[in-house]
Amino acid sequence: MLALTYDEPQADLCQPVQPKPVNRKLANRKVSSTSGRKILVIDDDQILCLGLKVRLKANYYDLCFAHDGESALCAAITEKPDLIILDIGLPRGDGYYVMQSLNAFPDFADVPVIVLTGRDGFTHERRCRDAGAKRFFEKPVNNLHLLTAIRQLVE
Repeated sequence: MLALTYDEPQADLCQPVQPKPVNRKLANRKVSSTSGRKILVIDDDQILCLGLKVRLKANYYDLCFAHDGESALCAAITEKPDLIILDIGLPRGDGYYVMQSLNAFPDFADVPVIVLTGRDGFTHERRCRDAGAKRFFEKPVNNLHLLTAIRQLVE
């Protein structure tokens, strides 16, 4: 697992990275149908964001990040994501606040939300689904299950 040091800049987590082929076979390879799909990751855990960045970019998704409830709404309006991965425990407005606020905008009615949280499913899954979440995962998440859910929701 990669760890960020305190003196390392955090801004690069939000910058899009284009995959660069290392040989002609990769350069001529047809890109996956998921190419160009934008995912907004809303989580205050920098290590989780870095892990999702690596995993999802390897699967040709474009990513943007927000780290609290207030900036999540600004990022959603600005970036217009195809899917949102949302944590419940956020500073300055939890995940329920974010879902409730997004539901107030007609533009986000069709944007699926996947909740990825450290909170237990027994207590929170039903409440998340009632708030509009399409899927609910507890941390740590199985990457294959998360990728499958993402593919199902954006295709």
